[in-house]
Amino acid sequence: MNILIHTRKDDSVALPASVPFPGVDADTPKALIARCPVAAETPLVRAKALAAGAGVAELFVKDERGRMGLGSFKALGAAYVIASDAVASGREDLSQALAGVTYVTASAGNHGMSVAAGARVFGADAVVYIAETVPEGFARRLADKGATVVREGVDYEASMAAAARAAESNGWNLLSDSSWEGYYDVPRRLMEGYLVLVDEIVEAMAVPPSHVFLQAGVGGLAGAAAAMMRSRWGDEPKIIVVEPEAAPAIMESVGAGHVVKVSGPVSSMGRLDCKEPSLIALKGLARDADCFVTISEEEAARAMPVLAEAGLATTPSGGAGIAALLASGPFHDALGLNADSRVLCILSEGPET
Repeated sequence: MNILIHTRKDDSVALPASVPFPGVDADTPKALIARCPVAAETPLVRAKALAAGAGVAELFVKDERGRMGLGSFKALGAAYVIASDAVASGREDLSQALAGVTYVTASAGNHGMSVAAGARVFGADAVVYIAETVPEGFARRLADKGATVVREGVDYEASMAAAARAAESNGWNLLSDSSWEGYYDVPRRLMEGYLVLVDEIVEAMAVPPSHVFLQAGVGGLAGAAAAMMRSRWGDEPKIIVVEPEAAPAIMESVGAGHVVKVSGPVSSMGRLDCKEPSLIALKGLARDADCFVTISEEEAARAMPVLAEAGLATTPSGGAGIAALLASGPFHDALGLNADSRVLCILSEGPET
C-alpha cells in the first residue's frame, strides 16, 4: 500500500477554470429514479467480523450488488442521464421517447450495462466500445441487454477515444462516465445519479463515520460521494480514495498538482484500471479527500475470500475499498485509524457470473 496524505484545497490541482465541481443535490435524481419499477434502496450492512479483522470498532458496508437488477451502483448513472433525456423530450409514451436516438460509450464494466439498459427502456439504441482486455462474458451480457458491442483499443482510454470518434462521425450521443476539457454536462449529470446511494447512506447513519474508503477508476463515484458527504457531514469523516497500484491516476495528479496520465500493467481491478482521471472528479476530490492510497494486486486478491466468507462476495474492483481497509494495519497511524474508528465502505458490484 502506498499513501498520499493531502491538504484539502479548492485549487490544489491546476485545472481549466471551466471544470465544474461535482453536484450535491440528490432531490432531482431521487425523484426520477423513484419512478423506475425496479428502484429500491440497497442495504447498509454492519460487517462485525470484518471490522474486528481490520482492528476498528465498526464497519458499515453499502451493498450495491442488487441495485436495480444490474448488479452495481452504475445503474444510477447512465440510466439516469438517459431517463432525464426521455422526460425532457416531452413525449407522453416514455417507452418510445428516444426512438431513433443512439447512445455510444466505452466501458470497462458496469457503465456499459447502465447505458444499454437505459437505452432499451426508453426506445433508444446503445453502442458500447470495449477494450481488448475486457472479458468475453461481459461482452455477451451487454449484447443480452440489446447493445451493439464493438471491441476496439488496448485499454479503456483507447476504446473511449474510439467511442468519441464514432459519436462525431455518426451524430450519436456520447455518454461517458469520465469528463475532459469541453465535455462536462453529461458526466456531471451522470455523477448526480450516484448521489441517490449517498443520500441513502446519510439517512441511514444517525452518526457520521470517522473514515470513508472510496474506490476510484476515473473517479465518478468517489467524487460524487465525497462532495455530498462534505455537504452533509462537514469535515468530520476522513475520506480516503483507493486506486490500484497499476492505475494511480488520481493520486499522481493530486500529488503533482496537475493532471497526470499514468501507464502500467493491466490490473485485476479492471473497473478501476483507468489511467487518466475525470476532470470533474479530480477537482472535487482535491477539495474533499484527505488521503489517497493504492493497493496491490495481492492485497486485493487476499480480500476476496474474506469478503465471500462474510457474505459479501464481489470482485477485486467492487471490494477495493474494503481490501484497502483490511491491508491498512501497518498504516493505521498515518490514516488516523484506531480501535474506536467507525468506517464506511461501498461494495460497488457483485461477483462475476
